[in-house]
Amino acid sequence: MTFQWSAVAGFLYGEIALLLLLCVPLISPVRWNKIFIIPIWNKIANYWNKAFLTIIVILIVLFLDAVREVRKYSNVHLNEDSTHSSSHSAFDHIHMKLFRSQRNLYISGFSLFLWLVLRRTVSLITLLAKEMEAEVALKTEVANSNEVARKCLEENEKLQQSLKKIKNSGEHSSGVTNEKLVQEVQQLKAELKKSTEALQKTANEITAVKRQSEELKKEYDLLLKEHEKLQHQTNEDANKKDR
Repeated sequence: MTFQWSAVAGFLYGEIALLLLLCVPLISPVRWNKIFIIPIWNKIANYWNKAFLTIIVILIVLFLDAVREVRKYSNVHLNEDSTHSSSHSAFDHIHMKLFRSQRNLYISGFSLFLWLVLRRTVSLITLLAKEMEAEVALKTEVANSNEVARKCLEENEKLQQSLKKIKNSGEHSSGVTNEKLVQEVQQLKAELKKSTEALQKTANEITAVKRQSEELKKEYDLLLKEHEKLQHQTNEDANKKDR
């Protein structure tokens, strides 16, 4: 194996190891997001985008070169089968070249595909972490709204009990006092209405976030299944190569 294909093979093994690390369930998406937002990544973001595109171009060139080699030696193999004029050693040599070309094709193809999958996986993990943080913030807001609504209800009940006591005891308050009580009741009702609307709005937002989180989890599970299939196919190719 030449240096360039050894480098591509090492790059492929590195991609597989990194994807397996990202799929470890012990590390939550929030923790990965904290790693992704380290200030050093912001400094090299521009260089990272250029490097990402450069690697894609290199892998595409190597993949096309491997396709050309496979077609080249496949055609030679067909000519040998049709004419039966080549020697046994030449036939084995062509088979060896064809096997190496196919191996290089698989290595470059899987490297290119996993490189795109890795980029997509990182994006999904980042998005899922943001949605989880937003969900926690919404739950906190809902809890605060419930607490405010509970306090308003308690104050309203206390006010109603005070009005009942005044009515039962036959005490008559002055017009100013009654007007203040009516204003306080109206104010408490308005606050209660606002708290109820805020609670309903927050509940709707939580429902939407949960739906979006479920969709993200489904997409993440699909990527995991594709990764397992690719890993299984890579292991089969490696076993064929060892044989």
